[in-house]
Amino acid sequence: MDFKLYLITDRKLFTDNALLFTVIEDALKAGVRAVQLREKDLPTRDLLGMAYKMRELTARYNARLFINGSVDIAMCSNADGIHLGQAGMPVFAVRKTVEDRFVIGVSTHNFDEAVAAEKEGADFITFGPLYHTPSKLKYGEPVGLDSLRKVKEKVSVPIFGIGGIKPDNVEDIIGAGAYGVALISGILGESDVKTAAESYLDMISKCHCEER
Repeated sequence: MDFKLYLITDRKLFTDNALLFTVIEDALKAGVRAVQLREKDLPTRDLLGMAYKMRELTARYNARLFINGSVDIAMCSNADGIHLGQAGMPVFAVRKTVEDRFVIGVSTHNFDEAVAAEKEGADFITFGPLYHTPSKLKYGEPVGLDSLRKVKEKVSVPIFGIGGIKPDNVEDIIGAGAYGVALISGILGESDVKTAAESYLDMISKCHCEER
């Protein structure tokens, strides 16, 4: 896995889609190397249009593009991977379809989901919400760092902590066993996206250096 910061889109943070692409490019300039296009409520045609544009943008910066939920759109846009939720296609079915063409990420929210995702063929997982965050309220109460530690003991694929990630908790998250962190508003919600991304990348790098 050649990235430790996983940036997830949310166009609703901006007044128009053009601004979303502008700030994603700012993050890519800062060194972000993986972007998940996560716009679940868009019609297929509109989502495909965004995927084409995001593929062009991420390729310019040698970054990976993941599409949330749709194998078809991932294939059409020549994405690098697909990110699956718990309510969509199961990991094993997607793996059987795409074989080794895509990197597969899976959203998990408890120990059993995390273990199952690896067993079924996920290349990495996101785990959370670790902390309170408005975007993850529907997934229930935060799972916390103790749950992350337990998952790390059983799961060998990279784990990205998600949900309520802030500059002051990155060290704790990496220390609890996360390979990296997944962010939405922690970067895209900042007035200076490039500086925010640089700061997170620097913190993650320092945490991993201290582990050695």
